[in-house]
Amino acid sequence: MIFADFLKAVRQLSDPRFRRVFWLGIALTLALLVMVYALLLWVIQSVSDGALTLPDGRAITWVGDLLSIGSIFLMIVLSVVLMVPVASAITSLFLEDVAQAVEDRHYPGLPPAPGLSFSDGLRDTVNFLGTLLGANLVAIVLYVMLPFAAPFIFYALNGFLLGREYFQIAAMRREGRAGAKALRQKHILTIWFAGCLMAVPLTIPLVNVLVPILGAATFTHLYHRLRPA
Repeated sequence: MIFADFLKAVRQLSDPRFRRVFWLGIALTLALLVMVYALLLWVIQSVSDGALTLPDGRAITWVGDLLSIGSIFLMIVLSVVLMVPVASAITSLFLEDVAQAVEDRHYPGLPPAPGLSFSDGLRDTVNFLGTLLGANLVAIVLYVMLPFAAPFIFYALNGFLLGREYFQIAAMRREGRAGAKALRQKHILTIWFAGCLMAVPLTIPLVNVLVPILGAATFTHLYHRLRPA
């Protein structure tokens, strides 16, 4: 059934409200990567400012350039990691548009949702980003100790966190914070599995820019399947 929810989300990608969130997501992602890349180059330039000198007095001027070229490849790797928190931020801030588009097409008889205020959404986004980044920093220790299991740890951890975030926000629109938490705890394994499905394509460049939209839409369908009759 989770795959059916996902396919419904894919079929609605042409919706204008989906496209709006898509372009906002691309703009946010590019802005973040440019800022991080600029900061990285500034650090490299500060560390390797001027020419390095060998003990015999010869100057080495190509180190900064080499490091700068290498930083491009580093940013490619970082972009995969950064997509997880960026995706969560996009989902938290713009879920209302995606969820409403899903409900308008698939659940037209529903009463208007109370929705979330911008301040509540922003607060939840900041709290979740802190949890997500903190958990992944701690997980780095496990990646080093258990390199063969690193992919499984990454997907299991981020699948759990993303699933909790996606579902909590989707359900809060109609259940409130307490009701959404109770429903999430009741179906925690289903939500965790669905979160893992969202975490896997986040590590695929280009495909990952669609994940926030598909995640928001998929978990809106999931919520309506799991909500009390």
